[in-house]
Amino acid sequence: MESFLFQATLYLTAAVVAVPLAARLGLGSVLGYLAAGLCIGPVLGLVGNEVGELQHFAEFGVVMMLFLIGLELEPRALWDMRHRLLGLGGLQVAGSAGLIMAGAMALGLDWRPALAVGLAFALSSTAIVLQTLSEKGLMQTAGGRSSFSVLLTQDIAVIPMLALVPLLSPPELTAGGQSPALTGAGGAAELELGGSGGHAEALAAMVDRLPGWGAALLTLGIVAGIILAGLYLIRPIFAYIHKARLRELDTALALLIVMAIAFLMMMVGLSPALGTFLAGVVLASSEFRHELESDIAPFKGLLLGLFFITVGAGIDTGLLLAEPLRVLGLTLAVMALKALVLLGLAWLFDLRGRDRWLFALGLAQAGEFGFVLLAFSLQQSVIPPALGPVLYLVVALSMLLTPLVFMLYEHLGRRLADPGAGGPEADEITEQGPIIIAGIGRFGQVVNRMIQMSGFRAVVLDNDLSTIRLMRRFGFKSFLGDPTRPELLHAAGLARARVLVVAMDDKEACTRIVAYARKERPDLHIVARAYDRVHVYELFRAGADDIVREMFDSSLRAARYVLENMGLSEYEAAEAERAFYKHDRRAMLELAEVWTPGLPVAQNERYVQRARELDREMETEMVTTLGEEIETAEMRRAERS
Repeated sequence: MESFLFQATLYLTAAVVAVPLAARLGLGSVLGYLAAGLCIGPVLGLVGNEVGELQHFAEFGVVMMLFLIGLELEPRALWDMRHRLLGLGGLQVAGSAGLIMAGAMALGLDWRPALAVGLAFALSSTAIVLQTLSEKGLMQTAGGRSSFSVLLTQDIAVIPMLALVPLLSPPELTAGGQSPALTGAGGAAELELGGSGGHAEALAAMVDRLPGWGAALLTLGIVAGIILAGLYLIRPIFAYIHKARLRELDTALALLIVMAIAFLMMMVGLSPALGTFLAGVVLASSEFRHELESDIAPFKGLLLGLFFITVGAGIDTGLLLAEPLRVLGLTLAVMALKALVLLGLAWLFDLRGRDRWLFALGLAQAGEFGFVLLAFSLQQSVIPPALGPVLYLVVALSMLLTPLVFMLYEHLGRRLADPGAGGPEADEITEQGPIIIAGIGRFGQVVNRMIQMSGFRAVVLDNDLSTIRLMRRFGFKSFLGDPTRPELLHAAGLARARVLVVAMDDKEACTRIVAYARKERPDLHIVARAYDRVHVYELFRAGADDIVREMFDSSLRAARYVLENMGLSEYEAAEAERAFYKHDRRAMLELAEVWTPGLPVAQNERYVQRARELDREMETEMVTTLGEEIETAEMRRAERS
């Protein structure tokens, strides 16, 4: 018990010290976790042989991560990705394996071990890539979506790879050779099926004894059962558990879903990550989706962090120091060959600018499942034992270099300065209209709905793919594209539009759009969403005609309800609301004259003084106005009585 508590304290301390420091330096959390592992492992020698066992446990975080990603993808979205899954992903696996195999043969390996090495290095790190893409907000870019498609294809490709490796054994060892169970896939390598009891082993042995057709039917039945359970069983179970109103039971059910599916998939030799991903896709339209996300996310984050620490702690620095040129040369050669294949595919599938480099550099490393394929190949005597430590170190080093490669991508992205790259692929805008709405989030949706209900139609632009899909599902036509791009505004009809509504969540983007539209169309009426009072001044100077603070009107309505419950009539409260709006609008115009860009309002003495004067004037005028309205209303009531 003391040993367990010491190890837990050690790993958690390393994480909470290194990761915030790495994040503050702009290096990202993954590099922080890897650095923490290096410190407590090779540098300080505080961890020992338990790293390997702990890594297998921590790899379950990848299973959880793919479940969460599945929750973000509806079946239709997955179907839309089919061409990238089959074409882009399949060509990447085949091309990378073939090129690395050729390189290994050029270095003197026979074709059998060379093919095994090529297969192992063709896979990329699901954990590191998806974590980094999510952390940097790159998942919805064209390069991010293409990377995800390839990673998903690699998870699928693991199964035939594991089946192929025993066939590569030297002929003299094939007879009587063992065929270990196919455990783990897609980053969840070598997860144990059994614990201290023998039930799991008995089930696995029973599955192994099935004939080929029986195993195939069992596999299809389990996959079909997961889909049917997600469609018809999970919802009533969640509703039943939810009635207990115990948060821990909701969390327990979420963990049960993930673990049970992973166990069933592993029992038949399939990838647990793929199984949980499939379950997530099935549950993507469930009303419990967000609850599942909030319950699973903390466990996913901790396990992934632990996995990255174990990768750093497991690096064999002794071998690296003994043969630095050989190990580093092989690592860089593998990453260069994979990047070359990925660049060719990016060109073939029309990825451009920053997306092309994100795709090529982001997937250039070897993956966590490379450890499993290499271990399996060594066990089957496909790869010479002397090569094992070197190949393991190449996989680990390539993963360690990946955060630095993402930093290189960011540097290249700034150098490219392509305004259209790095974002979602823009739709072809086929409509123009008198009204253009730039941004269809919470604010823009209400504007668009009222416009449509009044008989008008607006051309809607937004650069958030999930929001566009949501709007389309509810029957509101909209176009995917960055409204700050001038060519998209012109394609939407900026030259002939009568009204432009700027409702982006990003206040800097709102200001840029207003300034550009005003420059292009001095006669255009611009209605802009403002984040706060200072943003109002920026939009005013940029040329907006009507500026709406996103919380202002709702706050006024809330204040009106307060006044009504303090004894004022609905009419009196409405008059107070109208008076406040009128005076606040006039005050805003006056304060805009003394506002200085770049100077915080609290440090602007002229602004502070004038704001205090206007507040006193507003209070006096409102009390006077409201008193007159109340007197008038009472006189009318008296006359009627």
